[in-house]
This record gives sequence, C-alpha cells and structure tokens, in this order.
Amino acid sequence: MLTQEQIQHFSKNGYLVVEQLITRDDCEKLKESVKQLIDKWDPENDSSCVFSTTGNREQSTSQYFLDSADKISFFMEAGAVDPNTKQMNRDKHHCVNKIGHALHTLEPQFKKVSFSDKVKSIVRDLNYVNPAICQSMYIFKQAEIGAKVVPHQDGSYLFNEPLKIMGIWIALEDATIENGCLWFIPGSQTQPIKQRYIRNPNQEEFDEGKMLVYVGEAEQYDDKDFVPVEVKAGDAIVIHGQAVHKSEQNTSLLTRQIYTFHIIEMDNSEYSKENWLQTKDPFPLIYDA
Repeated sequence: MLTQEQIQHFSKNGYLVVEQLITRDDCEKLKESVKQLIDKWDPENDSSCVFSTTGNREQSTSQYFLDSADKISFFMEAGAVDPNTKQMNRDKHHCVNKIGHALHTLEPQFKKVSFSDKVKSIVRDLNYVNPAICQSMYIFKQAEIGAKVVPHQDGSYLFNEPLKIMGIWIALEDATIENGCLWFIPGSQTQPIKQRYIRNPNQEEFDEGKMLVYVGEAEQYDDKDFVPVEVKAGDAIVIHGQAVHKSEQNTSLLTRQIYTFHIIEMDNSEYSKENWLQTKDPFPLIYDA
C-alpha cells in the first residue's frame, strides 16, 4: 500500500497523506449512516454534553463522556447550545460537534472502513505487529461554529507504554484552510509526551465530579511552525501519536466532516489504565478482522 517514499515522509514529518483511501461513494455512505443516527437521536432524553478543547471542558466532569468508550454517543458544539438555558439554538443535525467512540465496532459502514485491507496494509507497512483500534470519532466541524482544536499530541489522551499509536483521519468532504483543515508541525513526532489527560486518581475529587484531569506541563507552540494540510474527500491523513497538530475554527459556510480512529500497538506494549478511555471488552485487533 505505502511506497518507500511515503514511509520515509511519515518517518521524517510524523504525518502522511494517503490519497483516496476510500471512494467518494464510501464517503457518502458514512455521511448517510451518521445522518440516520442523528435522525434517531432524541437529545431531550439523552445526557449529551458539550465537547470543547478550550476554556470550560464540560467533558471533564461528564459521566456521559466516560461511558462513551464503547457506545455511540453525541457531543454538542458549544456554539449550538445556549449557556443559560442549555437548549439547542438550531436544528439537531447542526448542533453536533462529534459522535464517539465506538463507531468502528457498532456501525457496519464504519467497521468496514476501519478494518479494510487498505488499513491493514498501512499499519503493516508502518511496522505494527499486533495493532488494535481503541476508539473512533465522527467529527462534523459545523459551518460557522465548528470549534477550533488546540495543538496536541494524540498520545496525551491515548497512552500506551512503550508509546506506539497512530490516528487515521479520513476526510469525507474537502478539508481546506477555510473550513478548518488540520495543521501540523513537521518533525514534531520526536517530541516526548509531557502532558496527559487521565482519570483523576484522587477518588474524592472524582466522586465530586472532577473526573478527568491534565497532569504535566502544557507545551507552548508557535503558530508559525505549523503547516496546513488540505485534502480532498476520500483522502486520509496518517498521524503519528506524538505529532503535534491542530485545527482552527470553521467560520466558512461549509462543514468539514471527517471520520477518524486511533490504532495502538498491543505487542509488548501496555495500554495505560490511567487513560480516560476504558472499555469493558478488549480492543478489536485489526489483523483478526
């Protein structure tokens, strides 16, 4: 699947664009599958929460977020919810920030893409011995209100030891600077993980609602070090678990819908029990699918 040149690009930069990992038809099938999920979703009777990587992170105090590891759960865009009444200020289809975190096991169309022969080939080419998918997300990046995602390393949130993790980020619509494409610091995958997002080890604080906390010092990054990576619908970006990346707010009139999932090495590597994401069943192995 990957050429030697692509493998070298990934090793040097910490990310790689794989053109047309899935077809335009596949993109539409995933979008339709999600539309049907939202059609069935009743936000009035669902304990959904607002998801944000800036300011007041509601998910850090949300049992709903913790319980979403092996479910299909809905997370709202901060700009779509009135802060006083907590009521949605637009149609529910335009309120969702993301859906997670078990689409890869519970939704047939997403399972098909996640465990495809192309994905198996990519992880083999990048020397994964016994890879598993630990989580998946559908991110909408809603028109005009799609929130920015601050610079981060995926390993801060999904840590294994020794650390070996990657994300596969699939554009279902063209991702441009205008609608909030990803930006990377090339070569940043050599930087260690200095900050982690974990379940609060202080049981008293956890019981009082402070369930998730950051530990370690947050790294400061210079905007000028980032480069935009624009891609077409169907293209994928393979992301090293230590590569620093971000996206800006979507102020355009177009959504930037994507499907992403994270792969961890299970061979001689232990998934941290401190991670926020913990599932009842073992993570599904890619090569066994």
